[in-house]
Amino acid sequence: MIDNIDKNDIKVVILAGGRGTRAYPHTDSLPKPMLPVDGKPIIMRVMRIFADQGFRKFVLSLGYRGDVIVDYFANKSLDWEVEFAHTGEDTDTGGRIARCRDLLGPTFMATYADGLAKVPLDELLRYHRSHGGLVTVTSVPLTSQYGTIDANDGGRILSFNEKPTLRNYWINAGFMVFEHAVFEHWEGENLEREVLPRLCEKGLAYTYRSDVFFKSMDTHKDQLDLEALCRSGMFP
Repeated sequence: MIDNIDKNDIKVVILAGGRGTRAYPHTDSLPKPMLPVDGKPIIMRVMRIFADQGFRKFVLSLGYRGDVIVDYFANKSLDWEVEFAHTGEDTDTGGRIARCRDLLGPTFMATYADGLAKVPLDELLRYHRSHGGLVTVTSVPLTSQYGTIDANDGGRILSFNEKPTLRNYWINAGFMVFEHAVFEHWEGENLEREVLPRLCEKGLAYTYRSDVFFKSMDTHKDQLDLEALCRSGMFP
């Protein structure tokens, strides 16, 4: 129990229907959630983050090559409950969650199938229950994809900083908590550009800031980076 919330009553929606165009051609026949990270599809690693913390009811919101994901889980023996929601090949992120609404209880969680973060989910839920809003989005400090240079006023370089963490800037890491009542205010098809900004305008959206490991797999290079982290023993 988490402050009168039973984990067994909370389902986790995994957005697993996109085409993964930035990882093409590796996603030509294989959906991005099935791309491997150290021998396991990344969607399994995302689900493990939740399952290891006691959240074991999942709704997979499927689209592009969803049959591959269904076939994979058909051959798995897991201590989790997995439901499949076929939400359309071209449905956007907000629409994919909205089309799962009839499967969800009063409080539910949602995240992306390609983002890994060591989020303390109990703390996230407690924070969500504390503010009275309808959605809480986990945010993490932005890690620059570039190295930065510090220099004095005369231009002399003082230091090089390889891909620093920019702690004045926070990004959406997924790992969201919603109240079912949010659907009364749901506007738009794209979660990031329409649904969440409009909830923000109504004062219904909050963020849980967490300074934890986070890595998303947007491109093939990101996949290689995650593989390298696993091989180095640095993967959380």
